[in-house]
Amino acid sequence: MKRISVPLALVAAAAAILAAACGGSSNDAPAPAADVDPPEVQVGERLFLETRFAQFFFANSGGDVNATLPAGDPVMDTTVTTGEPLPGPFRGLSMNCRACHLVDEFPSRVRTYDDLARRSPIPERGDGAAVTPRNSPPLVNATLPRTLPLVLHFDGEFASITDLIVDTFTGRNFGWLPSEQAVALSHIANVIRNDDGKNELARSFGGGGVPYSALLLGTDPAIPAHLRLPSQYRLDVSTASDAAVVNAVAALVGAYVDSLRFSTDDSGDYNASPYDVFLSKNGLPRHPDEAESGIAYGRRLLAAVNQLSKPVFVTQADGKFKFHPDQRFRFGETELQGLRIFLTEGSNAVQAHAGNCIACHTPPDFTDFAFHNNGASQIEYDGVFGDGAFASLSVPDLAARNADFDAYLPPTPSHPNASGRFRSPALASKPGYTDLGAWNIVGNPDLPAPQNTLSPILCGEFNLTGPACNAAALLPLTIAYFKTPTVRDLGQSAPYLHTGALDTIDDVLSFYIRVSTMARQGLVRNGSPELSGIFIDDSDTAALDAFLKALNEDYN
Repeated sequence: MKRISVPLALVAAAAAILAAACGGSSNDAPAPAADVDPPEVQVGERLFLETRFAQFFFANSGGDVNATLPAGDPVMDTTVTTGEPLPGPFRGLSMNCRACHLVDEFPSRVRTYDDLARRSPIPERGDGAAVTPRNSPPLVNATLPRTLPLVLHFDGEFASITDLIVDTFTGRNFGWLPSEQAVALSHIANVIRNDDGKNELARSFGGGGVPYSALLLGTDPAIPAHLRLPSQYRLDVSTASDAAVVNAVAALVGAYVDSLRFSTDDSGDYNASPYDVFLSKNGLPRHPDEAESGIAYGRRLLAAVNQLSKPVFVTQADGKFKFHPDQRFRFGETELQGLRIFLTEGSNAVQAHAGNCIACHTPPDFTDFAFHNNGASQIEYDGVFGDGAFASLSVPDLAARNADFDAYLPPTPSHPNASGRFRSPALASKPGYTDLGAWNIVGNPDLPAPQNTLSPILCGEFNLTGPACNAAALLPLTIAYFKTPTVRDLGQSAPYLHTGALDTIDDVLSFYIRVSTMARQGLVRNGSPELSGIFIDDSDTAALDAFLKALNEDYN
């Protein structure tokens, strides 16, 4: 799926294709052409790019939602990377979603809706927070259908994409302090109600620029067909509450995010990576059967791979990369060896060349959508404070934690002064501060929405059923547990881990060699049992590296 930063080309094409279908008397959107995004996705993209929702704009626009800022938020001046900073694509403006979820803003470094920093810079507000607690996750495939309940963010904080977007727009990433949520809602609603549709962003989506209020009402015959929203996305913002307006905005951005998917064919099978082409050329199973689990499919795939007597390999005659310029489009013997290692499960007995990767990264999506502790928080914390420091941290139980919310949990509008000590990067200046992942969410009284979706996932992982599935029992089991990311298209999402600590796939493989050895020695605090089943060494890394790179595709 093609995404462009200033979508003039998309809009011109859409307008040309759909102009004849733009009936002024219609109350519903006409069906878009097959190669054009639906109206809710296009309007959602405009809102995704919108820079006026941020606190910086609110504080510096003089109450005029159509004002041009005298100067932009300094955090937007540059794009932080793991190396030299790059010019910020939104310099002179204020924060928006795209600043942390880049695509083709830097043509030589195309992304899968994530950024280039270890942790994303956020606006200065005098509270000491300079970056996000975690690395920016890719948004491609983020809302993919799954058998488990939908939970979002590394710690499972959100049970819907709408909740996540509302929290982002009104939260610290956009410069709003927890005590300012009501002001943020009012400001965002004000932008939607009073936008005049005359800025560059509005004009870039065609029709000469259409105000948000008109787009959401959806009845003006002057609205271009490609922007005429279906009835379920419409709202009269002049009479709706602030919260209703912001929820309508979030629903549109959610439709946009939901459209961000890796390439599939008409059957719904992935088809753009060398790995996908290899499966197709060799008649290998490309998806689970109905009611077949991901792990069972992976085992069936390994059996089929091992039965190949004369595999047909993928060469540059089958494709060519544009956005992975240093990589050949291929799947050969080395990649096949890596696939076998990836799919081979380990056991407590020594078993050479067992990556056990399938335990968490089940194909074809290459994630189980569940939670695991891979030791990343511990390695980061011990790297700052010394070996054994993470293991000796005092972590309260549910009753003690909730009785002293401010001491342990992340800030919320109800507890704006909470420390967030266990959702923090490990910093030498803050002993005892680290990231415990899902531990921050389970049983959190200020976060009721995700409890009914997160608990079934975690209780299933820990075999807790009936009355035993409760927050008090779950909490100690979730220390440093984080949601499994996909390993598709890793070439467009470095640096890796929720800490953003590792720059290359080879770094990640070396990390797992280290932590799996530590896990078998009982040295990973609350480590996932899957770690002990990883039996790889330096002789396996070249093949695994080649296979993981064969999951790359030209997403743009």
